[in-house]
Amino acid sequence: MNHLSHETLANLANQYGTPLYVYNAESIKTQYEKLTNAFSSCNAKFFYACKSLTNINVLRYVKSLGGSLDCVSVNEVKLGLIAGFAKEEILYTPNCVDFEEILEVKELGVNINLDNISILEQFGNKFGGSYPICIRLNPHILAGGNYKISTGHIDSKFGISIHQMRHIERIVKTTNLRVEGIHMHTGSEIKDINVFLEGLEVMFSMATHFPDLKYIDLGSGFKVPYQPGDKETDVNLLGQKVAEAFAQYETETGKKLQVWFEPGKFLVSQCGYLIVKANVIKQTTSAVFVGVNSGFNHLIRPMMYDSYHHIENISNAEGTPRIYNVVGNICETDTFAWDRTLPEVKEGDYLAFYNAGAYGFEMSSNFNSRLRPAEVMVENGQARVIRRSDVFEDLLRGQVI
Repeated sequence: MNHLSHETLANLANQYGTPLYVYNAESIKTQYEKLTNAFSSCNAKFFYACKSLTNINVLRYVKSLGGSLDCVSVNEVKLGLIAGFAKEEILYTPNCVDFEEILEVKELGVNINLDNISILEQFGNKFGGSYPICIRLNPHILAGGNYKISTGHIDSKFGISIHQMRHIERIVKTTNLRVEGIHMHTGSEIKDINVFLEGLEVMFSMATHFPDLKYIDLGSGFKVPYQPGDKETDVNLLGQKVAEAFAQYETETGKKLQVWFEPGKFLVSQCGYLIVKANVIKQTTSAVFVGVNSGFNHLIRPMMYDSYHHIENISNAEGTPRIYNVVGNICETDTFAWDRTLPEVKEGDYLAFYNAGAYGFEMSSNFNSRLRPAEVMVENGQARVIRRSDVFEDLLRGQVI
């Protein structure tokens, strides 16, 4: 993996201050090429799920690699267009939005993926077959590393149940909807490739209902390693199995379909680091706390999903190992790590949180009226600030009323 060295991270912390998000562009490139190579035997297309990290400079970098864009809101679509993506390269997959937003996106000309019977009927009645769509189906497959990030099970709010196919067919027939794609996404952090293959079989069975079909979208959810010793999804084996399945489908039906994927975390998780400073070392009757100058206002995943982020003391990597609880500085219980073994931490040391590229800054806030971190991208050995402030920071400076 293309990890940035402790020295590089510490130098960036000294230069730009902490807390600080750092993204390694080379890591994104490695992950993207890993996918394109794995699925080279398929007619595959990759849409970066930008909800994981929407910094416009990251979007532009993904575009430079040849990627397309997956969006879940009208503003993500607009950001993608500003970043230079063509409308044909953008897929819009909303959930529980009103019809007015969908109408606004339709005017932008991008690919639209609908996951609601009511919205499907409204869209069909208004546009008929004049604007092709994709339909998101719920395959009723429970998968993912945490129930909160599982999206394909029977109780999920996402997608139209595969058991409502008769209803979908009636709407399509009545309104002359042109369905060119069907979509599924079962969750995130999926280790077992059989989850994708099981879902693909469901999609193939659904495909027979749509004569104009051009592609099947399998979403994403590829696992990336968070803890030492973790393994990521075997995309090479999955690519081989998917290619075989699509070839067999073409032989049996005479239809050649494209396969779409929407990697988000897989592309940007490992590129990101959150660098923080140890404010205080606090010893209590039961534990030793490292209190850092950040909190769940900057990285909420450990508190929201009980997720693990590897932490390293980049100021004292060879220090004597000790056990700490790493906690934040906001007025809330914001524990990043319990009973974590780290080289001895002293006040003023820099700690680096790994795998902070996906849903790190993107889910950050100004809770406790604290500013969000700056973001720096390292590309070809050169670092540059890609986001320094937000409206809230400008407000504190008296620049916005």
